[in-house]
Amino acid sequence: MARQVELLEGSIPGTLTRLAAPIMGSQLIQMAYNLVDMLWIGWIGAGAVAAVGAAGMYVWLANGLVVLARMGGQVLVAQNLGAGDRPLAGRCAAEAIRLGSTLAVLTTLVTVGLNGPLIRLLGLNGADVIAQGRTYLVIVGLGMVFTFLNPLLTALITATGNSRTPFAAMCAGLGINFILDPALIFGWGPLPAWGVGGAAAATVLAQAVVFVFLLAYARNDESLFRYVHLRQKPDRQLLGRLCRISAPATVQNALFPLIAMVISRLVASWGDDAVAVQKVGSQVESISWMVADGFAMALNSFIGQNYGAGNTLRARQGYRVAMRLMTLWGLLCTGLLIGLARPIFSLFIHESAVQTMGQSYLVILGFSELFMCWEILVAGAFAGFGSTLIPSLVSTVLTAARIPLALALSSTALGLNGVWWSISLSSIGKGILLVIAFAWFQRRIPDRAPRAGT
Repeated sequence: MARQVELLEGSIPGTLTRLAAPIMGSQLIQMAYNLVDMLWIGWIGAGAVAAVGAAGMYVWLANGLVVLARMGGQVLVAQNLGAGDRPLAGRCAAEAIRLGSTLAVLTTLVTVGLNGPLIRLLGLNGADVIAQGRTYLVIVGLGMVFTFLNPLLTALITATGNSRTPFAAMCAGLGINFILDPALIFGWGPLPAWGVGGAAAATVLAQAVVFVFLLAYARNDESLFRYVHLRQKPDRQLLGRLCRISAPATVQNALFPLIAMVISRLVASWGDDAVAVQKVGSQVESISWMVADGFAMALNSFIGQNYGAGNTLRARQGYRVAMRLMTLWGLLCTGLLIGLARPIFSLFIHESAVQTMGQSYLVILGFSELFMCWEILVAGAFAGFGSTLIPSLVSTVLTAARIPLALALSSTALGLNGVWWSISLSSIGKGILLVIAFAWFQRRIPDRAPRAGT
């Protein structure tokens, strides 16, 4: 059976579903990595969860920097494949890989070399919590090459219409992580109990398995990677085009965790338990935005190829189909988080007082899930057309607004819940504004008939 999904013809709902399903599965598996870590680390205590949450902020920041290579690479590859120019698509992919590799090396040097100041910057209180956070950050820092290249290779492969291979790779990685987590955290047989360091090592080893899987596929691929030649002289013009597409989204995705770090410092004033609540709550909540992000990646490739082929009518239709599906998903997630908040949170942390705090977090954030799904999906649609400035501006401004809003609301009787409401309200605003902005953007793109043969 062919791995690639034909994006230029056929039923739009069927095409999007076949492409998006493995991507969403991959995103859910990525979420499972984190949830498996939390399930095991939760047995160590809330302090360990807070340490991993603090170190995870910098992994989140690294994921934002990945966008500089990933988004522009995926957009240019998809558009050039749609236009039938595979050699140019290969050159675009090569520039993306070179850029991603350079960023990985620089990020490793920073996270490993400055682990102490970086962890203390987040305002953790206990000395043991700080020490655990440093250990986790050093280990995941040494695995930054996988943090950068795995999502980049996944995006490039997806741009060809193949989302099954990344899904299979993620499944293999999850299996390794599921086995290694308890073995390295608590110690099995001759293996010593390594605590949060074991969780970090298990994650890095699992990511290494995913990388090997994706690399093996790329070495035998005829649709794109056959035309990728990393030893050729870099093309500064292509690199510039790639960065211009990616830059607004990269700024947005890099600022987002930086803003979250400021919020985390505010949360830390309520104690390490509050930090643990934020960490676990955000991982649970990620079930909504990771699925939306997966569907947005599929829509990006779908629109990119059809726009490159001159079929803007089909690209528009793809957006409408995706929007209906994501609306249903967002409503489902809202119901789950509001209706089952405490049972869900109690799976991860077992102290009753912390469970009560976690229940409030999930209920408050539950009101924003639909709008968060809209925000992510619309950003993917914009990117497919090669435009990332509008969604990046809207998301950056309203995400930054969380800081003054959190300070204002948390100073009222809401207390810590005021911080959670600042996050929820900003997500609602971003979703509504971006849907309106994309409706305006679409009016500027004339409908064009598909090219002959497509």
